[in-house]
This record gives sequence, C-alpha cells and structure tokens, in this order.
Amino acid sequence: MRRPSLLLASGALVLAAAACAPADDTSSTPSAASPAGSAAADACAKESLKLTTPGKLTIGTDKPAYEPWFKDDDPSSGQGFESAVAYAVAGKMGFTRDEVAWAVVPFDSSFAPGPKKFDFDVNQISITPSRAKAVDFSQGYYTVKQGVVALDGTKFASATSLAELKDAKIGVQAGTTALEAVRAVIQPTKDPSVFNQQVDAVNALKNKQIDAIVVDLPTAFYVTAAQVEGSKIVGQFAANSGEPEEFGMLFQKGNSLVSCVDKALGELKSSGELAQIESQWLTAAAGAPELK
Repeated sequence: MRRPSLLLASGALVLAAAACAPADDTSSTPSAASPAGSAAADACAKESLKLTTPGKLTIGTDKPAYEPWFKDDDPSSGQGFESAVAYAVAGKMGFTRDEVAWAVVPFDSSFAPGPKKFDFDVNQISITPSRAKAVDFSQGYYTVKQGVVALDGTKFASATSLAELKDAKIGVQAGTTALEAVRAVIQPTKDPSVFNQQVDAVNALKNKQIDAIVVDLPTAFYVTAAQVEGSKIVGQFAANSGEPEEFGMLFQKGNSLVSCVDKALGELKSSGELAQIESQWLTAAAGAPELK
C-alpha cells in the first residue's frame, strides 16, 4: 500500500517474528542467564549489529514523505506516525537520534531484488507474499483500517458512529477489503454501490451520486488531500473478517537485523507505546476518529 496507483489486492501475509538469535544448544531451552541466552542478547547489542554505515542506523523512505506518516516532508523530525515509530525502534535498539540517518528510496525500488543502501525502509509498505520473495519484512507495525470519506457539510460528514452511516449510500471498489468491511461492519440498509475502479467511486462522490466512499485509511488521506476538494475523513474503523493488511519494515533479503527490529517492535507493542503513537498520529492529530 502507499497511494491509489499502488493499491494491493486484499489480504496480506503477516510474517511471524523470529527469535532474536537461535540458541547454540538445542538440547534445552536456555535461560536469560545461560551462555546461549547471553549470546542471543549480544546478537542484538548495538556494537554487534551489521550496519550499512558503521555506528549509524540508516533508514530509507520515499520523497516526498507524506503526512500523516511524516510531518512537513521531513522524516528526521520524529513527527508523523512512521517517523515516530522509526525513532522508537531505533531507541529500543540503542541508537540515539543523532545516530539515525535517512536515505531517499523511491517506493517501487524499495522492494526490488538486490543490495540495499539502507538498514531498513519504512514507507507504508504492505507485507505480501510476492514482495517477500525479494526482500525480508519485520513483523507488522500497523494494521490497515478502513476510512470513510464524505463531502464536508453533507448529512453523513458529521457521523460519529457506525450506526449513523447505516442509511448512507456508500461507494466501494469491487474486490477490495473495503467492500467486505462495509457489508460486515457498517451493514448499511442499502447495498453499497460497487465500482470497477476506485477513480469511478471517487468521481461518484464528487458528483454527489453517493454519500460516502470507504477505502483503506492510507488511501482516504490521499483522497482528501489530492483527489476530492472539500472532502473529509469522517472516521476509521477496523474490518472484523479476513486477513488484515499490515505494513512492515523492509530489509535486504537475508539481513540479520530483522530479528532485532522484531524484538524492538515486540517491546513497543507490549508496553503500549506503539498504540500510543498510532493514536497520536493516525486518529486525533490526523482527523480520523475511531467509529464504533
């Protein structure tokens, strides 16, 4: 996922997080105090990491870097969802802010086979089986939700709950997770209007032939920013069926950093910090409240 021209088929492969390092002694499970346990911990120590530039964690992303993923086209600011997540991961791995460097990496080239000039890339990249043949992914750091877009000032633009959207005439693209989510979660009284192409749904909204469209949240940000003047994100909601689409950090195939980044992400998830970052940048600050 990144922009409408790059929309993916519904569903994504969620890669399992690997252990930080395998134990040398397979006869028993080592404790944290055992030699094998210490070796596993040492493998993710900053001084043990194999980095693109020694002493620096190099993170790739595209330019321009769009909001709300990055603020003011400046990944190094620490503001915006993905910038904040990247620095949080770096911190868990032992890197200070001045030990993080950013590299410009076009979206399409990030998951092409071959050597990389970054340690990992963070750029709204969905984890998919086809991409995973050429590159490696971390565990997911964001599960894509659905966004409802309406023309500002219209009846359904002020909805604050899913129940308030039941009577709306909703447009969706055929074969997408959005269509499944509308039917399963919103359950509108009128069956949604289904369009072969997303642009057709967007045009129907522009022409007021429908009340709202439902697309994945990253696309909703793009629709309101660049496609439909005077539109707004009414809110977001989670689909409750099917395989979720997840964004993952991307690595050169075989990169030993994957397990250490997974370890850092696991800590951010268990502490609740990752959820706090998402709430800050993808709900309140981004103008996309949760619809329940």
